[in-house]
Amino acid sequence: MKTRNVIDLTDLTYSELKDIILLANRIKADPGKYADACRGKILATLFYEPSTRTQMSFQTAMLRLGGTIIGFDNPQNSSVAKGESLKDTVTVIGGYADIIAIRHPSEGTAAAAAMYSPVPVVNAGDGGHLHPTQTLTDVVTLYNEIGRLDHMCIGLCGDLKNGRTVHSLIKTMSTFEGNKFVLISTPELSVPQYIKDIINASRCDYVEVSGLAEAMPELDVLYMTRIQRERFNSEEEYRKQNGVFVLDKEKLKAAKKTMKILHPLPRVDEIDVEVDYDERAKYFEQTVYGMYGRMALILTMLQKEGKKPSPRVLPTHPFHCNNPRCITQTEKYLPSVFTEAGGDMLLCRYCDGRTLIY
Repeated sequence: MKTRNVIDLTDLTYSELKDIILLANRIKADPGKYADACRGKILATLFYEPSTRTQMSFQTAMLRLGGTIIGFDNPQNSSVAKGESLKDTVTVIGGYADIIAIRHPSEGTAAAAAMYSPVPVVNAGDGGHLHPTQTLTDVVTLYNEIGRLDHMCIGLCGDLKNGRTVHSLIKTMSTFEGNKFVLISTPELSVPQYIKDIINASRCDYVEVSGLAEAMPELDVLYMTRIQRERFNSEEEYRKQNGVFVLDKEKLKAAKKTMKILHPLPRVDEIDVEVDYDERAKYFEQTVYGMYGRMALILTMLQKEGKKPSPRVLPTHPFHCNNPRCITQTEKYLPSVFTEAGGDMLLCRYCDGRTLIY
């Protein structure tokens, strides 16, 4: 791999991603062959935010490869509760482990952690920003269930504003030729502008619609997501959005017989349980594909040489990110690192937040 860390799935080249997908399929076909592939290696799972599938999938992946695991699933049970910084946590844990998977409610945390970790870092979800290994799960599923990753009409429905799984999936699938996106949400939960910019730059087509039923007939893939209660400022705001989009058997009558239904899970009420028995529903199989995808990713990343200190990163501009959910808002020592996006616009390299300079 050319990259040391996986903060975004687009960190991988097309050939690297394809190799990981094919490796995942080889592991799935003959798991016993890889049972000792990571013997003597340690994965640290640092989960500052609740998780079932992602955390257990990473842990199971490492155990099935013959490695061992350390970490925490509640920051209150670690020195974080005493005020320890992200920098100090990953520096210390990087001395114990060979690879770190980190989930955090603040956007850009994985990128910040990678600046100080002596071992490779995998982003297991950073706030409402990105979730690359869920996207790896998604593409392994699509490759197996459809047989390709291009020339598809992909519908994404629900909380497209805060859905890190949606953002990562769009960024990755827009790199494949001929894909079209149907963005199904309320105006309040539409995808961020930077994601639309990515689609436009890729020359993929997209449309925004407010109804699930109207989008159904043309879709090859329907990616359902829950309305994320934890991303709202109040219960009232959440209730206004919850329950607007529900997939049921009636709506599926208009869908293609070959359409695949995916969901990153957990599900709340956006997919009726009767849909579980439809042959197009692949969200439970998706979780198993994800384990094999993470096994392939861990194995690939650990093939690089051992621990190396991360080079010091210096500020690029004397400004600060305006995104209130960016990790720089709480970890004040982090250097302000931006990419110039033309004109008076800067993009935060941690969270992709936009900052105007005057």
